[in-house]
Amino acid sequence: MNKKTRKKDALDTHVSEMGIDPNVDPDMQQFSQQIEIAEMIYAARQAAGLTQKELADAIGTKQQVISQLENADYEGHSLSMLRRIAKALHRRVEIRMVPEESDNIPVW
Repeated sequence: MNKKTRKKDALDTHVSEMGIDPNVDPDMQQFSQQIEIAEMIYAARQAAGLTQKELADAIGTKQQVISQLENADYEGHSLSMLRRIAKALHRRVEIRMVPEESDNIPVW
């Protein structure tokens, strides 16, 4: 099972078993963001052809830290760590502020 399937399954489970809509509930939105960050790290590492250990060595940390960062339940992602990972993977981090209600509202 790939990470995208696991992400969908995790969100579907919350909706079906708990009746929580991830598009409305703030806690679920936070959980969804955690999943997205974990998936981004995983996908970028895989695209670079690196193991967790190789990425950890490249940024001066341990494999367990990378494993934790790729875990959807992890809540402690820091901007500085994301930048270190991005640099090692020849990428950059982008941060955007968008309207809470983005339907029909242009993003500036």
